[in-house]
Amino acid sequence: MSRWRSKLPAGVRPYVEGAPLAAFFLGVSSGFPYAMIGATLTTRLAQDGIDKRSVTAFSLAFLVYNLKWIWAFAVDTVRLPVLGRLGQRVSWLIASGLAVIAAVVNLALVDPTASLLTTAYAAVAVGVAGATFDIVIDGYRIELLSPRQLGAGSGMSQYGWRIGSAGAGALALLLAAPLGWEIAYLACASLALPAMITGLIMGEPARRERVEQRKGLAQMASSVAAPIAEFLKRRGAWLILAFILLHKIGDTLANLTFRLLFDDLGFSNAEIAVYDVAVGFWAYLVGIFIGGILYTRLGMQRSVLISLVLMAVSNFSFAALAAVGHSNLGMAAAIGFENAASGIGGVVVVAYFSALCDLRFTASQYALISAAASIVGRVLTGTTAGGLIQAMGYVNFYLLTTLAALPGIVLFMLMMRAGMMGTTEHSAGSTSAEPAQGRNDTP
Repeated sequence: MSRWRSKLPAGVRPYVEGAPLAAFFLGVSSGFPYAMIGATLTTRLAQDGIDKRSVTAFSLAFLVYNLKWIWAFAVDTVRLPVLGRLGQRVSWLIASGLAVIAAVVNLALVDPTASLLTTAYAAVAVGVAGATFDIVIDGYRIELLSPRQLGAGSGMSQYGWRIGSAGAGALALLLAAPLGWEIAYLACASLALPAMITGLIMGEPARRERVEQRKGLAQMASSVAAPIAEFLKRRGAWLILAFILLHKIGDTLANLTFRLLFDDLGFSNAEIAVYDVAVGFWAYLVGIFIGGILYTRLGMQRSVLISLVLMAVSNFSFAALAAVGHSNLGMAAAIGFENAASGIGGVVVVAYFSALCDLRFTASQYALISAAASIVGRVLTGTTAGGLIQAMGYVNFYLLTTLAALPGIVLFMLMMRAGMMGTTEHSAGSTSAEPAQGRNDTP
């Protein structure tokens, strides 16, 4: 360790190592495409006079991110021509980054007032390119980090994602007024560069395990099935899968209803801006830092269990706020606690999911795991949350979301007791997967 790094507090040192720093820049580039088809595009369409129904329909572009597991196998198995000489991961990082830049430039040049359909196609193209960029970045990040760095690396990636998405949104808004939305989007396209440059500097990950190149339809089908088959062959695979599917139900059910609660309790827009947006943002960043320290000091199992308990308790805090009523202090406390708990969970749970990935199928398995982790909660939120609030009121609803978090805690405790954490000798969380020296030869 260099002399300046050794002078830093022990809790800070893991964050300034090469691989975690690289994870930060990867996160910056990962976060910005999402912002381009999120609030930024919504604002652009609204300012162009597009009706609200058409504006909200553009949220369908986000569905692409939920489907990225379908083509994730290609990132693991398909070697790109020419660029392939840089290595499997780096070549895909450059190619998908260029695709994101092209898609964002295309979205910048379309005119929503002239053709809303063309704009929709352009937004979906950004979604496809951004989701592919995410697949590559996740695989590259996991393979770049050693097992002991997964916590700090996940934290730095979360920091980068927040800064990339918020920075893209802010940059677009600042440039749109004086220069127009076209220039604003063109400027934001440059945010793909941090990940691409990081890949060129860091090179192919030393821990990446090559998968034999497959050709033909039969071999292609095998490459799609292999990541799933490998996971399901593990001891306790179905218990781990149940945990992945269920652990976030309570948190997801609660999260998208907060603004409804604030509105019904009579909070003003200014109060929401201060206590929800500002306090929540900084609490989340603090939570990310704490999550990295917990993972480093306590290890994977105990830090994940603590995060699950904290996320359950955070739902209970909103039941308390609903019972108390309009209280700025209560809102700040509930939002601060919830975002800090989410920040901690965002680090340690992501690190655990990363550790589950077999290094032969990193991109494919992480795409599958992350999709499975969100699908149940999102379906339930979209179909039942509003009806449950109307039927039982806010206090009972948030108490229900607290109870809904308990199965995930119980499942994880059972996994810990039975030693079913799901990592294998080829997994990213296994020290046996560490390279003896140097980096792998490029394929």
